[in-house]
Amino acid sequence: MPAGWKSLVSFRGPERRGTTLALGALSFLIVLALWWIAAALKLLPPQYLPSPAAVVLRLYQLFVQYGFIGDIGISVFRVWTAFLLSALMAIPLGIMMSSYPIVNGMSQSLVDFIRYLPVPALVPLTIIWLGIGESSKIALLWMGTFFQLVLLVADDARRVPREYIEIGLTTGAKPRQILGSIVLPAMLPSMVDNLRITLGWCWTYLIIAEIVAADSGIGYVIMSARRYVKTDEVMAGILAIGVIGLATDQAIRWLHRRWFAYLT
Repeated sequence: MPAGWKSLVSFRGPERRGTTLALGALSFLIVLALWWIAAALKLLPPQYLPSPAAVVLRLYQLFVQYGFIGDIGISVFRVWTAFLLSALMAIPLGIMMSSYPIVNGMSQSLVDFIRYLPVPALVPLTIIWLGIGESSKIALLWMGTFFQLVLLVADDARRVPREYIEIGLTTGAKPRQILGSIVLPAMLPSMVDNLRITLGWCWTYLIIAEIVAADSGIGYVIMSARRYVKTDEVMAGILAIGVIGLATDQAIRWLHRRWFAYLT
């Protein structure tokens, strides 16, 4: 067995980027083949399980005939607006929670309580408070992201070695300088990873957010197709979300490797 492949099957063996990419592509091909076989054998009626070719054709028609690119743009705007708002609020609060017991004591129980609330249950309150405009959709995406992210950031900050902080105190650094020059740089690699993961969570709430009196967006297209049992259109919308998510995730992974090359 070649050394590159042998390392992949060994316990906690080193990863080689080339072989990892090849395995990733292989897994997609296997799933695609199984889907094509199931559709060709008509294990389910075509109305319920269209072939991969039918879904791709429908996706093409959505772009060419129905302006689907506009719906994608609107959904991307909603997700990134909610995600950036979550990050801008969660990062400073999470760092403060890890640094000051009073902030942690007043925040953690409340955050824990809210993060267990199912976002769909908050839809009626969001409509009552914010109406049916963009603010309610962004708020739902924000609620599905912020309360998870703030605890991840706090844990990242707590994992910064105590010795780093003690060195800063010994040299006479103020708390603000320690947080900005020691804690934040030390936690940044793991925090970027958690931001990447949380962005994925934000996308998972898109359908919920776009059922709130929406007339645009990927979620709206999927829910509209569901009413008329247009399974190929539903799967085309899901495929679009998956492709966008995969591309975004890989881009952030690439940036992480570039920014934190010293970790490898």
